[in-house]
Amino acid sequence: MAILGIRIIGDPVLRTPAQEVTDFGPELQKLVEDMDQTMEDVHGAGLAAPQVGVSLRVFTYQIGDERGHIVNPVLELSEDYQEDQVEGCLSIPGVAAPVPRRRYVKATGFDKFGNPVELEGADMLARCFQHETDHLDGILFLDRLAPEEKKAAWRTLRSTNYSQTANATVQKRSGALGSSFGAGLGN
Repeated sequence: MAILGIRIIGDPVLRTPAQEVTDFGPELQKLVEDMDQTMEDVHGAGLAAPQVGVSLRVFTYQIGDERGHIVNPVLELSEDYQEDQVEGCLSIPGVAAPVPRRRYVKATGFDKFGNPVELEGADMLARCFQHETDHLDGILFLDRLAPEEKKAAWRTLRSTNYSQTANATVQKRSGALGSSFGAGLGN
């Protein structure tokens, strides 16, 4: 297993809808295992394949005792919304804001071997599934913010301090990587 580099906002892969997985072979299985290890290494609640530069519809998650992955997820959402909770994102370090999400989700898809799976979750697990599936659709949590929150988040992103925060995050994460990912973002 390997720790993978996490793409930062501005990378086009984060805004590109991911492709459906059609090959459930050893490469996918290794990707899921590497994503799981990477998610654990950076203390994430979830990690979508586009966040590690792979445009495939797969994500890993860990919320409390619930841990796993889902390939080609399709979500069925409840009508009611949960109370807004502050979300952050491994691909947008240093920015967090309250995001509206549905209270309950039923996810259908596959495991890394191609076996059908059906998962259900409420509250934080439902929030995680929605956040990670958004990544697979090229959507970032910033896109879901209320207008004033969105303006504040983009002000932060445009600030010089954000470049420093993002570069510091990249440098910190690059300790386990042996790639150009450790080179930072540039100024």
